Amino acid sequence: MRLRISYTAFLLGIAPVMIMLIMLLSIRYGAKSMDVSTVWNAFFHFDKGNVDHQIIMHSRVPRAAGALLIGAFLAISGAIMQGMTRNYLASPSIMGVTDGSAFAITLGMVLLPEASSMELIVCSLIGSALGVGIVFGIASLLPGGLSPVRMAIIGTIIGTFLSSVSAAVATYFQVSQNISFWYNARLYQLDPTLIKLAIPFAVVGIVMALCISPSVTILSLGEEVSVGLGQRTLLVKAAATGAVVILTGISVALAGKIGFVGLLIPHIARFFVGVDYRRIIPCAGVLGGLFQGLCDILSRFLNYPFETPIGVLTALFGVPFFLYLIRKRGGGKHA
Repeated sequence: MRLRISYTAFLLGIAPVMIMLIMLLSIRYGAKSMDVSTVWNAFFHFDKGNVDHQIIMHSRVPRAAGALLIGAFLAISGAIMQGMTRNYLASPSIMGVTDGSAFAITLGMVLLPEASSMELIVCSLIGSALGVGIVFGIASLLPGGLSPVRMAIIGTIIGTFLSSVSAAVATYFQVSQNISFWYNARLYQLDPTLIKLAIPFAVVGIVMALCISPSVTILSLGEEVSVGLGQRTLLVKAAATGAVVILTGISVALAGKIGFVGLLIPHIARFFVGVDYRRIIPCAGVLGGLFQGLCDILSRFLNYPFETPIGVLTALFGVPFFLYLIRKRGGGKHA
């Protein structure tokens, strides 16, 4: 137990240093590399007439911050989903949550062509809730539908269906170019205004996640144990689902669909800090942000000078891990 606590303290302790390092690397390197003095001057002696300063402050800083935040949000969402359902394959991208958000954004752009940034965030949140509701609703109606592999299959089917409908709607109403951002996760097009609007939602989602973390730990032991300990399981699941909807919804609104972060990172956090979600959730957030930030940096050099979609990078890590989990764990649930 002491070793697990020391790992937690270590991860959270070095987090600020690692975040600053990832931020610096992300700001410095890209299609055009910036030296440290240019970065320093852009922050402390900003010159509007200097093109490098403009690139740093209005493009690379929002991109670096957005990558860290989105990775943290998706990792926390995945950790909550895995603990709540006792399903080691649960994640926003596999369970149709991100596809629901993208679907709702597509409808929003068709029905509200002049939609504001806040309206897009609201659409994304509604779609996130829709995706969760459909997948868990169908899974609960089918025999054995709540088993990890079957839920993953249901989530994949629903996600594919929603993506197909979105593509059909976008093509018919000729908004394919407008919604391509949300399906290709182009972090270099992150809107700084959208990040500012998303912060209050993020704070609410993270606070909810941290507050319910002890209850998620109990829930991860099983429904019967939770009820036996007097826990209001429906209330906990509702709060956990709310946190997932908020964090996933704003992630998709910010940068579109990004897969496998919510699947991979909670397992890594669990390996280091144990099964207590009071430690898993904050550590998953830190590791998720660092992982996403690192993938964003690598995406700039995989096919230099052209950028590779960040979803390709996360899939390179996530798909083998996904197959490994299915092979090793089969249809069982995590303890």
